[in-house]
Amino acid sequence: MTTARTLVSGPDWEVLDVVCTASAADRPFEEQHRSFCVAAVTGGTFRYRARQGTAMLAPGALLLGNPGTCYECGHEHAAGDRCLSFHFGSAYMERIVADVPGANKLAFETPRLPPLSALAPLLAEAEAARETADIDAFEELGLRIAGAAVAATSGGAHAGRAPSRRDQKRVAEAVRRIELNADRPVSLAELASGTATSPYHFLRSFRQVAGMTPYQFLLKTRLHRAAVRLCMSDEPISAIAFEAGFNDLSTFNRRFRRVMGQAPSAYRARRII
Repeated sequence: MTTARTLVSGPDWEVLDVVCTASAADRPFEEQHRSFCVAAVTGGTFRYRARQGTAMLAPGALLLGNPGTCYECGHEHAAGDRCLSFHFGSAYMERIVADVPGANKLAFETPRLPPLSALAPLLAEAEAARETADIDAFEELGLRIAGAAVAATSGGAHAGRAPSRRDQKRVAEAVRRIELNADRPVSLAELASGTATSPYHFLRSFRQVAGMTPYQFLLKTRLHRAAVRLCMSDEPISAIAFEAGFNDLSTFNRRFRRVMGQAPSAYRARRII
């Protein structure tokens, strides 16, 4: 009745695409969270019962689970659902909680967050990443979603303090590292390790200082360089895409069109000779 496909995983975290086909005729059975879980409901509705309470979840809501907690999901009113489920080990989540202003509890005390307008853009990004198989985006998305869930359930401040001069220096160094290595995979954990901060603290500081996430900056850098090459050379578009750091041509074409407003071939045709 339920299938869980691993989309991507890293040290102490993973992202699953969970599809349930259960209906009202199927009796709920007890399961147990093995780690912290923040699951975005992307389709269907269901009842979720855990130690924190019972709640009805609909698209846009976040299911919240604590490690070792038993839970049940039921479909009394409608069949099936689909969730984008983020899982975090205790040590990983502890670092996130430590970096969320105003948060001081590791365990979730509520079973869910209802659909919140403040979270809608972030959840749309996550669903789009699933549909386009943009697995490189999920490390950042997982941190952002976990941090948002912790802040929303603890009353933590959303804005937080302004980045310090040290944080600004760290971000500047990370920007240079991304620029130097934009043609190869650059992970969030690698960038954070280079600044001696936790991934969540680094991600938050980077967004405050640079106005975008490290992954967004990496894509922007790759697309800019590819656009310059398209204007300056007659190399095959596929060669330009691969050398810029994209793994396949269809991904490059889709992202180029979304950012530049037209396909790479059309963009090249506009150049002045």
